[in-house]
Amino acid sequence: MPLVAMTREMGSLGMDVARILESELKVPVVYHEMINNLADKMRLRKSHVMRLLGGKANLFERLTADKTSLSIYTADEMLQVASKGAVMRGWGAAHLLRPVKHAICVRICAPFELRVKRMMARLETDDRDAVAAEIRNSDEAQGAIAKRHFGIDWQDPEGYDLSLNTERMSVEQCAEEIVQLSRKPDFGETDESHAALSDLALQASVKAALRADPATRSLSFAVDSKRGRVRLRGIVDTRKEWNDAARVVTSVHGVTGVKSELRVTAEIRSPMGE
Repeated sequence: MPLVAMTREMGSLGMDVARILESELKVPVVYHEMINNLADKMRLRKSHVMRLLGGKANLFERLTADKTSLSIYTADEMLQVASKGAVMRGWGAAHLLRPVKHAICVRICAPFELRVKRMMARLETDDRDAVAAEIRNSDEAQGAIAKRHFGIDWQDPEGYDLSLNTERMSVEQCAEEIVQLSRKPDFGETDESHAALSDLALQASVKAALRADPATRSLSFAVDSKRGRVRLRGIVDTRKEWNDAARVVTSVHGVTGVKSELRVTAEIRSPMGE
């Protein structure tokens, strides 16, 4: 199924492009649909999660939110949806899905002043300063998510297969460019691209499971997956933590084997340790 990961700037008309893609590619547009599951996992109100992801959370909400958990659970939700085909808007989807060859990573943009003008018309307001501030806040939130979770500049064109400027291209033209690209052999679904997506999805599910279990919630180590087999790399403090990690990972649906290369701190320091 077609898979499009879109980064859009507020006022760029990216939402309109996504709606056309939904009709042309026969896959759903996904944005708010994952909020309920995220809110349940985070034990937060739906509105709180939406403000965090949209960059509109107040200081108290930002300080009390577990940003690491939000990142882990968001990636898990996105990758489960991506495996079924979708047009995914925002949340760093374009950067998360970059390793998947059949995923088309797109940025929809427009000059700042044009975006302000469009949003003023859409909101039926003449308060330019308020609209401009809202757009800047949205841009900053997207930039912060990309920097924190992926270590990249979200506006760097190298992170996308297509960067489309709606100042010079119509919404219909932008959608057609993406549809045409989806039909190119280089973006066709293959066993290799599906395997890459499955590996990413399983890795995200494992990280989410480790975060959700009280015994492993605070642990930090690398997780790799390939064709159902998961490898754990890093250091834990005790043998119990080593066992807990193996237990949680083994219980995740889709895991066919676990190779734990975790090292226990006490055993590293002991002359009798490995």
